[in-house]
Amino acid sequence: MSGQLIIVSAPSGAGKTTMLKRVIGTVARLSFSVSHTTRQPRPGEIEGRDYYFTDDSRFQQMIAEHGFIEWARVHENYYGTALAPLRDALAENLDVLLDIDVQGAAIVRGQSALPVYSIFIMAPTPEELERRLRGRRTEDEKGLRGRIRQAREEMAQAGTYDYLIVNEDLDRSVDTLCAIIVAERAKQRRSPDGEPIRWHEPH
Repeated sequence: MSGQLIIVSAPSGAGKTTMLKRVIGTVARLSFSVSHTTRQPRPGEIEGRDYYFTDDSRFQQMIAEHGFIEWARVHENYYGTALAPLRDALAENLDVLLDIDVQGAAIVRGQSALPVYSIFIMAPTPEELERRLRGRRTEDEKGLRGRIRQAREEMAQAGTYDYLIVNEDLDRSVDTLCAIIVAERAKQRRSPDGEPIRWHEPH
């Protein structure tokens, strides 16, 4: 028996990051996969918590050694999910949250050797998603329109996931995500805390 990989994807503005922080603090034996990247750290980011920051040479070496379960080049930088830490965590009976996009999710789901299920999080309406993105005030109009277009493309892939959560109410959505994890553990004959359920067959 081992833990499971939990793919979580969502378009920008769906509230995924806030939800995952809440769930990590609520559900036992749950860890978060930290990605590798070649981009420079942003102010406030911490090595090993937000990303593992590396250079192109090391990243390319890890690709050659098949060290990633998925990777991509985005805006001139590489991003990837290392395979070895995932296997180690699963062997320790931990469930691992993978915060990855729809392309990475499709790649990981194709790795049939690893136990995995997937969850897609979305805003209640496209209009609400746009309202949330505009409320961030982090991009100009051109960049905002690009994010909205990308979000619509990602939402079109929601049907390929095992579960869908519409994040209209944060507390309810967090409860739903926790319930999915507990239900998947029960399917594996594991307790809500992730421990194997042991019982004796009647004589």
